[in-house]
Amino acid sequence: MNSDDTTPGGILHALQTVTDVGGPVVVILLLMSVVALTVILVKLWQFNWWRLGDQRSLDEALAHWRQHQGDQALEVLARSRSPAARVMEVAIQGRRDPTLSEPLLREEVSRVASRWLETLRGHFRVLEVIGSLAPLLGLLGTVLGMIVAFQQLEAAGNRVDPSVLSGGIWVALMTTAVGLGVAIPVVAVLNGLERWLERFRHRLQDAVTQVFTVRQPESIAHGEEAHREKADTPVQQARIKLWKGRAASDAD
Repeated sequence: MNSDDTTPGGILHALQTVTDVGGPVVVILLLMSVVALTVILVKLWQFNWWRLGDQRSLDEALAHWRQHQGDQALEVLARSRSPAARVMEVAIQGRRDPTLSEPLLREEVSRVASRWLETLRGHFRVLEVIGSLAPLLGLLGTVLGMIVAFQQLEAAGNRVDPSVLSGGIWVALMTTAVGLGVAIPVVAVLNGLERWLERFRHRLQDAVTQVFTVRQPESIAHGEEAHREKADTPVQQARIKLWKGRAASDAD
């Protein structure tokens, strides 16, 4: 079969040749590549489904909030699938509650945001492990292949055939090439996903900060000041428990 054959049958034949020559190390590396590809596709779908780049909804909600239109801001956030919208909902609802102190509200908003960020980082560790182990496994395969090649050279004695040594060396080096071929794209995509998530975190932090820095009507401001020292009242604890349940169901 032609080595330039790009049909499904030709690709399968090439993979079979590589696995036959490279042995179990190449098989493990190919399985790792399948796992990495699956995780990458899942994360790309997840990030797009949750609209991590949905800045328009956040800006629109903040515009309503600056005009002291809390209900309209919450309506805009409710239409967004972005986790940032869920965190901002907690912040806005808390700011509108005069019985809830700001320190307690900030703590709860931080907890909800951290939970969402941890959910979004899910399975990153799998990609990190594959990106680190793939080159090492490839190097291990090369070392094992070189050992076999020199054993064959020793067995040949005085009748040394250079093709035996060169053939063993290229077979051994192939596992390193496969390992690097798996690791390089995985590490590149992982860095891209982490950068994507980092930009989302900065946008989330900026939006939540604006919720707290916008000046509220005097009636709400006086209510917040009057209850600032009552951070552990039963009403506040009940509201926090309700928000925790909502945030947990959203993140799951």
